Amino acid sequence: MRRLGLLEELRQYCVNETGMELIDLHGKSLMKFGVTKAGDKGGTFELTNEFEFMRGDFVKMMYTASLADRQTLTTKGHTSGSLTYLFNTTLTAISQDTTTPDLATATFSTSETRSYNLIVAADGQNSRTRRLVFGEAVNTSAYTSLNTHAAFFPIPRSPNETSLARMYSSPENRLTMTRSGDRPETQVYLIQMANAHRTPVLKAAQKLPVKEQKKVWAELYRDAGWECERFVRELDGAEDFYATEIVQVKMPGRQLYSGRVVLLGDAGYCPSPFTGMGTTLALIGAYVLVGELGKHAGDVGAALRAYQEEMKEPVEENQKLGALVNGGKGMFPRSAWGIWAVNTVLWTMAVLRVDKVLGMLAGLVPEGKDSVWKVPEYPGMNMDAL
Repeated sequence: MRRLGLLEELRQYCVNETGMELIDLHGKSLMKFGVTKAGDKGGTFELTNEFEFMRGDFVKMMYTASLADRQTLTTKGHTSGSLTYLFNTTLTAISQDTTTPDLATATFSTSETRSYNLIVAADGQNSRTRRLVFGEAVNTSAYTSLNTHAAFFPIPRSPNETSLARMYSSPENRLTMTRSGDRPETQVYLIQMANAHRTPVLKAAQKLPVKEQKKVWAELYRDAGWECERFVRELDGAEDFYATEIVQVKMPGRQLYSGRVVLLGDAGYCPSPFTGMGTTLALIGAYVLVGELGKHAGDVGAALRAYQEEMKEPVEENQKLGALVNGGKGMFPRSAWGIWAVNTVLWTMAVLRVDKVLGMLAGLVPEGKDSVWKVPEYPGMNMDAL
């Protein structure tokens, strides 16, 4: 973000979250964690990053910045190229003709067709573009379910909310999180870990209208305890509701392009929310793709090959799952007794300050030891033009 000149603007959108606490059925704190500074990989064992922001805020920032940059270029006389956003429009087909290998033709839901030198598929883990271009067999092979589902929605903030995020584990492998920071709303996360009875229900619900999806989630969380009854009561009126299956996308052979269509972000290498690296990896991908296109000016094919090769290492690194959530099988018990046992261990660790010991152990690992990949430099990427 610093290289893109957006770091300080991003700070303005950050939620002032002072850490996270794990709580029990009655809202009693079991363990608290502070904030990890950006780039700090040693000496900490925290669950909150210095840069925490809402999805909608980040999209708004990037959208506004892109329009401003386009206007700046035009004002300075750089009139080649253009920027157009099409809303309420989707791709319905993509064709690539061997007689014109340097073009890909897109058909839109408006029935309009347009040809492009390059189509970038950045339409998420359930990418329709990926299915259209690579086929259903490849799409199915790339889609790796972690047998976990999550729902996200905002509700009015209650007076007892603080700047600490809160995490609560309940029977039937359920996890509930809230984040308020300094905002007038509280973001609620309902996470259903792998469960033989509930996972199939939520998988089937993905195909239902949003109103029906809300009903399914409300029914599954109404008896979860803590403040979940209030959360599901507010759920019905939540306008910004999003539910999804937690997955990783691992393309066969690490293939990221076909002809003049290239995959970017979650569409090509979704690491899952468990890693906390989805946005980071997408930004890395965008930076590398643009850098390689500039480096191989006029040779899109060479640029795509270089992009695919350069992204192998960061994708592999950032798709690694922690032991506690690997495959969606974390320390989230199904039984009330199991919850009690885990909570007792957490409370004991907090009393004995084991969380500090974990931080000290984390400090024994030098920053960057696990990462040999470095963000490449692209001298031809002329950010000074802006």
